[in-house]
Amino acid sequence: MTFVVLEDCIRCKHTDCVEVCPVDCFYEGPDFLVINPDECIDCALCEPECPIDAIRAEDEVPADQQHMTALNAELARHPNWTQITESRDPLPDHEQWRGKPGKLALLDRNGA
Repeated sequence: MTFVVLEDCIRCKHTDCVEVCPVDCFYEGPDFLVINPDECIDCALCEPECPIDAIRAEDEVPADQQHMTALNAELARHPNWTQITESRDPLPDHEQWRGKPGKLALLDRNGA
């Protein structure tokens, strides 16, 4: 099993989760983080660190977010998405995007 970053992270990109990951399985694009399912060890340390509750265990991903499991895997393997190992500030306008629905259509796939 793996953990999955959900749509709520798009345009927010908090990185508190990155600091606690013991295997550095997070990858980033311009406005979103993903977890590489091949690297995640299911330790669950990242989930409580997300200030917007945008990380879930694969078997707890809501039905309307199931597509995010495959998207995390796809983007984590793309060469334009790079590994991130240190926390950074969230995006400057993250507060205006918190909790907004429909952000998937706005995702910057960074060439993926």
